[in-house]
Amino acid sequence: MNAQNSKKSKGFRSPPYLLDAVRTPIQKFIHTEEIGAMVLLAAAVAALVWVNSPWSDSYFEFWKAEIDFDIQIFAIHHDLKAFVKEGLMAIFFFVVGLEIKRELLHGELSTVRKAVLPAVAAIGGMVIPAAVYLMFNASGESLNGWGIPMATDIAFAIGVLALVGKRLPAELRIFLLAVAVVDDLGAIALIATVYTESISFVDLGLAFAVYAAIAGFIWLGIRSIGLYMILAIVMWHFFVDSGIHATLAGVLLAALVPSKPDSPVEDFDRKVSEMNHDFKLAKTSGDETKANTIVEQVESLSRASQSPMESLNAKIHPWVSFVILPLFALATAGVVVSSNALTEALSSPVTLGVALGLLIGKPIGIFGVSWLVVRLGLSQLPSTITWTHIIGVGFLAGIGFTVSIFIAGIAFDSPEVVDQAKMGIFGASLLAGVVGYLMLRFLGGPKVSNAPNAS
Repeated sequence: MNAQNSKKSKGFRSPPYLLDAVRTPIQKFIHTEEIGAMVLLAAAVAALVWVNSPWSDSYFEFWKAEIDFDIQIFAIHHDLKAFVKEGLMAIFFFVVGLEIKRELLHGELSTVRKAVLPAVAAIGGMVIPAAVYLMFNASGESLNGWGIPMATDIAFAIGVLALVGKRLPAELRIFLLAVAVVDDLGAIALIATVYTESISFVDLGLAFAVYAAIAGFIWLGIRSIGLYMILAIVMWHFFVDSGIHATLAGVLLAALVPSKPDSPVEDFDRKVSEMNHDFKLAKTSGDETKANTIVEQVESLSRASQSPMESLNAKIHPWVSFVILPLFALATAGVVVSSNALTEALSSPVTLGVALGLLIGKPIGIFGVSWLVVRLGLSQLPSTITWTHIIGVGFLAGIGFTVSIFIAGIAFDSPEVVDQAKMGIFGASLLAGVVGYLMLRFLGGPKVSNAPNAS
């Protein structure tokens, strides 16, 4: 009897659809980011090649194409580039909001003890780069760009970390992800406050009225994706008209997404065990219709046992990584690279401030503040992580790209200054990625010493 039960248990674990159910969200997230980084890089290179080719005029004309949508409730009139930056990037920040929420509820930021080290490391990695930037841009219009070197590109940072190989401790990937999540939270706060010039409180009130309606429907247990999509678009429109950057709408909506499943996981385990028995009987008797029906029931039960937060993230995140971010890179990475442009950039305090903020400020801030916190006994390094790992991660965090370019686009009015900031971002991100990779590849082996962390 025990042998039979053992076989049943073994059979219960074998179907591939059950293996999918036990994959952790963090593994899926990291894997998607690793592959997405390659697509993002390809899009950025394509933009640079296109804009510096004989067909450069077509690049600018393409992104000026108008998008018009007019109904009685509201109208949308944007060119394609603005639609990507304000519309599609709101979806990107929605996914960022889901990641922040998950880390706060279940991840490395879920307890004070877990959160201390990555949180203070991220804060150091934001404050020091901003200070470095201000050393070169203490006044004038360029002062407004101090938020540019504060950002970290999760996709590229995790992608470079993946290139190092599996010799690195798994905790290092989690640490980098937690740092980047806090970093994104800081970027969102900047976009919502520092880079908001004027506010229409009427439109803002309408946006929050729609937000309250969404919250009410969720509280009532309504699970209609179509309804929420319509309301989210209406809310986004009012945010655009309010003057507050529309990406904040994505983050606020992510905060409402339920984190608990509709069906308890315990029920899933019990019901699937019963279905597995029926499935084997159906297969034995050759009843393929019944077997397929049971598989569909298990899939449905699996979806009900997954929280809407995890389910939405799993569905939307690949679209963000493989479509939205590459489109954003294609729309914004097109910078004319000429001898005159390079000469102006190399002598520009904006370029220098951004580049040195990312390349030097990030590793100094992340390593320095982390070391200080550990030295003071407020936290400690994970047992498998060394200080060399922290420095290497500090350099990888200097890959600013996506969010840095996004902030540059709203920090300056002059296209020339924006391009100078982008050149600083490109150069620093490339060097930071190479230095971080080399450090972790050749100096970041597994920790073997039991020496004190703060020594």
